[in-house]
Amino acid sequence: MQVYIKGLKSVYEPENISRMFFAGAHITKTPVHGEDMVLVRGTAARLAVGVRLNGVCTAEIHPAPEREEDREFAVTALLYSLLSRVTGKTQPWGMMTGVRPVRIIHDKRAAGKTEQEIEQLFRGHFECSQQKFELARQIADLQRPILERAGKMDYSLYIGIPFCPSRCSYCSFVSLSTQRETKLMQPYVDVLCKEVEAIRHEAEKCGLNIKTIYIGGGTPTALSAQQLRQLMDTVRRCFDLSKLEEYTVEAGRPDCTDREKLEVLKEYGATRISINPQTFDNEVLRRIGRRHTAQDILDCFQTARQAGHTNINMDLIAGLPGDTVEGFEKSLETAIALSPENITVHTLTLKRASNLVIQNAQDDYGDVAAMLDKCQALAKAGYQPYYLYRQKNTLQNLENTGWCKPGYEGLYNIYIMEEVHSILSAGAGGSTKLCQPGGTRIERIFNYKYPNEYISGFETILKRKEGIGEFYAGYLDPQTTG
Repeated sequence: MQVYIKGLKSVYEPENISRMFFAGAHITKTPVHGEDMVLVRGTAARLAVGVRLNGVCTAEIHPAPEREEDREFAVTALLYSLLSRVTGKTQPWGMMTGVRPVRIIHDKRAAGKTEQEIEQLFRGHFECSQQKFELARQIADLQRPILERAGKMDYSLYIGIPFCPSRCSYCSFVSLSTQRETKLMQPYVDVLCKEVEAIRHEAEKCGLNIKTIYIGGGTPTALSAQQLRQLMDTVRRCFDLSKLEEYTVEAGRPDCTDREKLEVLKEYGATRISINPQTFDNEVLRRIGRRHTAQDILDCFQTARQAGHTNINMDLIAGLPGDTVEGFEKSLETAIALSPENITVHTLTLKRASNLVIQNAQDDYGDVAAMLDKCQALAKAGYQPYYLYRQKNTLQNLENTGWCKPGYEGLYNIYIMEEVHSILSAGAGGSTKLCQPGGTRIERIFNYKYPNEYISGFETILKRKEGIGEFYAGYLDPQTTG
């Protein structure tokens, strides 16, 4: 499906509305005559939207609002209404295209809006379903006391490990094969430890307070046990772990996570780990490129418990190639039976850099909405939703939701999603997000994307990290009012 937009300052909303109804819809500058197309045009006087679908053309023209800032929503609402009528579909999140619907509730409450006004915004303005609004409101209620106790000078540390035993077909992260890149792993860890030390130095200069640490990937346990010790010992020397609210390490793949590594994680202070099956169906595991079985996941989980881990997250993905509603429900039941403290349910997102998209695989992703409906079993088992986010190109415009047992909220996930404080990032592909204390200003500092670039350009990365101090200088200097 082509999307042709003319006369608007921004194409973001119309493009994403089109993708809600037509997966793979893409912007074109020169539409091909006769092919299916969404048309959006705007002038100071009129807004026009149209769609040609299977040779049938439908269009609507409305007067444009007088204020230019009102035109984007007006054309979005007009297009959503037209595509809903033509396709016979509505969207569970309505016209909402943003990543953080829960954030809207927090912001509106902070602005003094009543609960009725917030519900009207979701249900009336955005045409969000009652079910999705209630999910967002429940999460906002749970998060409120956590956000209220957050300090203006708090921060979290993210450490990235871009290595995996194999690449999953849906993955778009920088992740190198441990088999092909073994020689690169030790130099990478050596440089990574230096960046962790540099971040500690910059944070101390600014008077920042570390709250959570998250080591993710890739797969951190793709490192050797000795490399894990080296990295986590550096972390322990640099930071007072007794003051942390949470210390997470992803141990997602059972094909590289053994007892020794799980014991290292426990010994060096990790308080929360992730063991991520994605599915417990062996055939689906094979199709997504996983080189292990469902039994390997079960064994890894039990080994983690034996190693003393008392806070474990497990990820599942709804919509994996070849999965079914019944298969997803079985995976969900298997995860619940293990009784981890967190279960995070993602909806498959078709990312441009993933093999699924690169290879143009025409897979059957199943009825994803029906899969997510099965998550009612989590509530019945005592789990509650604690964070939520949405992504571009997610199947059926759905969401990713973290569920937890009471008291086991993944704090890093809340902090990064609600942009409560800065996230200082170490490692290849790292993106440091600096959040203004008590304000709305956000700046980013990027590391080089690939491990070889990261190692060779490390001096440049260290120089960029000085931007942390420069960002906070305005809030630390009493003579500065800006």
